[in-house]
Amino acid sequence: MDSKRADWEESFAAGATRQDSFQTLSFVDIPALGQPAAEEVPDKIGYPGQFPYTRGVHATGYRGRLWTMRQFAGFASVAETNERFRHLLDAGQGGLSVAFDMPTLMGLDGDDPRSLGEVGHCGVAVSSPDDMVDLFDQIPLKDVSVSMTINGPAEVLFGFLLVAAEEQGVDWKQLRGTLQNDILKEYIAQKEWIYPPEPHMRLIVDMIDFCGRKVPEWNTISISGYHIREAGATAAQELAFTLADGFAYVEACLRRGLDVDEFVPRLSFFFDAHVDFFEEIGKFRAARRIWARWLRDRYGAGSERSLKLRFHTQTAGVSLTAQQPENNIVRTAIEALAAVLGGTQSLHTNAMDEVFALPTAKNAEIALRTQQIIAEETGVASTIDPLGGSWFVEEMTDRIEQQAEEIFATIERMGNGSILDGVLHGIDEGWFQSAIADSAYEFEKALNTGDRVVVGVNKHVKDDETPLDILRIGAEIEVEHRAKLARLRGDRDDAAVSAALDALREGAAGDANLMELIVAAARVRCTLGEIVNAMKDVFGGYREPARV
Repeated sequence: MDSKRADWEESFAAGATRQDSFQTLSFVDIPALGQPAAEEVPDKIGYPGQFPYTRGVHATGYRGRLWTMRQFAGFASVAETNERFRHLLDAGQGGLSVAFDMPTLMGLDGDDPRSLGEVGHCGVAVSSPDDMVDLFDQIPLKDVSVSMTINGPAEVLFGFLLVAAEEQGVDWKQLRGTLQNDILKEYIAQKEWIYPPEPHMRLIVDMIDFCGRKVPEWNTISISGYHIREAGATAAQELAFTLADGFAYVEACLRRGLDVDEFVPRLSFFFDAHVDFFEEIGKFRAARRIWARWLRDRYGAGSERSLKLRFHTQTAGVSLTAQQPENNIVRTAIEALAAVLGGTQSLHTNAMDEVFALPTAKNAEIALRTQQIIAEETGVASTIDPLGGSWFVEEMTDRIEQQAEEIFATIERMGNGSILDGVLHGIDEGWFQSAIADSAYEFEKALNTGDRVVVGVNKHVKDDETPLDILRIGAEIEVEHRAKLARLRGDRDDAAVSAALDALREGAAGDANLMELIVAAARVRCTLGEIVNAMKDVFGGYREPARV
């Protein structure tokens, strides 16, 4: 027997499994790993839980533990979102993923004039620590994994969460979850930034350093390819740009003097699961292989935990269509299956109506049931990496890996040997943005000519469709939110607020760890906009350079 297979069998036997036996619907036993024992496996494929982790980061795969089932939720008021959270947890969801409204994403308070008409519309409005406390009312933060999709003001929202945990009596060391906190992809694709890149990178490294000492179970960045893909990138571009951002964060922390094996295990990734089934599976498998090799060979990581790329997946919002929206249920199921077969650790499935608005409770539940059916009925979680060794899947994995490596070489040249400097240079020169725009144009051109088919849009079209009943957010939400903020401003200690904000400005101008100062400001009820603006007074704002 191959010695590496023997090692895998030993690791598998040492791990716990969800149940004693796994069988098909016809009561046939399912092997843990579908591969002849005598067959020698190429090193680049390997075995589950072994370098280079092409077949997954755990020896037991989903036999040991299913992926975390998340639903992205947040809308209207904090109270309504809290009710939705508790409903999803009662329905069997394993973690919470918070969607914030546009003012919150941009670091604005809900009573800022620029927030007019946007409060609570694309997510929940969180303008103060009180809002965060109320968001998790009756939800014990020590027991629930929380993911927050926030980037520009991410450290401030995290500070609010830490205060909410304190007020629940929860030790920060018990907190589990993920902060997206990926500012590089904002400059590349999503455009929700506040500060210039260099000071914001300092802020992120401050948070990584802080969490390493005080919130050790928290995933400090979810390096996101999702928004890069949604902006129009190809699968290979999504993979390469995302991993390049990851390498850039690693290099920034190393320049600070942090130990690679101390901070890297708390980095995670967030990928898009698009509708091209096998291409997506190849992308996920290539991602693990590239990360493991680069972290070991280039950055000197010695811990297995540093080499294991863990990722969350969301089905492709951009694949949803307003035409024949029920078709979106099918698309989402196929995309979710690709994510599972690709070995995701966590999954969000889009609801069919998200092309129009935030999902209704019914459609969000259908999206969750999609995951549960994949997990409980299809048998795909009963064996580990069932597509491993497929000629087509392995060729697709190799091809995407090669394309990504070619992109890394270009970024490295732009940075004179540094991926971090290459990414910052590429952002400043518009290189990433231009590459995504070109890919998006090619897709739209193929759609318009019919070379690329989207059912219900340019083929199998219906002339008449029944409109969906969608979620609508009333104007009263904004009125109530503004009133709540006014009460907070009237009840707090103004002198303590001014002192905390002054300390934050002084820290930003020096070299203090800003997370300590952000939490201190949150404790005295400084608002999101006040904390953001205090740092902006020092760092300045950011405007994307004009390009000819």
